[in-house]
Amino acid sequence: MKKNLLITGATGGIGKAICRLLQKKYDLIVVGRDKQKLENLDKEEISVKKKIVCDLSQTEQIKNLVENLVKQSIQIDVLVNNAGVTDDSLFIRMTTEKWDNVIKTNLNSNFLLTNLISKIMIKKKWGRIINITSVVGHTGNIGQSNYSASKAAIISMSKSIAIELAKRNITVNCISPGFIQTNMTEILSDDQKKNILQKIPIGEIGTPDDVAYCVEFLASEQSRYITGETIHVNGGLAML
Repeated sequence: MKKNLLITGATGGIGKAICRLLQKKYDLIVVGRDKQKLENLDKEEISVKKKIVCDLSQTEQIKNLVENLVKQSIQIDVLVNNAGVTDDSLFIRMTTEKWDNVIKTNLNSNFLLTNLISKIMIKKKWGRIINITSVVGHTGNIGQSNYSASKAAIISMSKSIAIELAKRNITVNCISPGFIQTNMTEILSDDQKKNILQKIPIGEIGTPDDVAYCVEFLASEQSRYITGETIHVNGGLAML
């Protein structure tokens, strides 16, 4: 019997790569804000068990999401917190609205969803929690004080959760991608891409599949002795 894997941000570049790679091994519960994009996963030959529309910046929607899963007796074995937003601005121009927008979606939703679903995992005495963070959570980045803060906080939070849940056979780990080929990087100019490539020892931008392969490993039994860790998928951009 397949395990259930819930992934947020399922319609983005990395999210779809994870779904495409893992759909044969797991029953996928996919979460996203855009109903049409969720429906379009069928056209891309991505097979899912359940599609859930949820705005992760809204606490009540997250609570309802988990409550409905419990009512339907759908237990989550693997949780992939992949959703994330940016709202960039130089720090001296950073508004409270921009700060809150990113923190609510990236950090607060991660906390709440993990908090609620981990309680289900505790009863089963098995689980995998995988948080997708970012290289800028370690290095910082111009114009992304809010985004960097949210990702750095997830990494520290994950370590604490990992210690608490380890005896329940639940592992908690992070994957920290560098520059990955997504819609966010496609808008960069050729000069910008060239400058980025000069900083990457491997000499190329990563693909969403590079991240998906790492998720596959951390979700498996082969990773049972790894918890509280961050795996860096960045081509050597930042060796941390």
